[in-house]
Amino acid sequence: MNGWNLRDPYVYEALTQLQNQSISVQTTRGSVRGVLRMVMPDHIVVHMGGTPFYIRTEQIIWVHPAAM
Repeated sequence: MNGWNLRDPYVYEALTQLQNQSISVQTTRGSVRGVLRMVMPDHIVVHMGGTPFYIRTEQIIWVHPAAM
């Protein structure tokens, strides 16, 4: 991972399996529903209504696939 230290490698692996799918994400600040476009060691990018939302991995409470 080029020097990155994964806080929770199991969550990272699960998120990579959901890439390019519609998901719902509950965070400490609220929920986001959209298409998971990118998974990085410290954040994910969810496109909702054409707008990218950058969500820090440590703020994710739960994630599940969602029908759009």
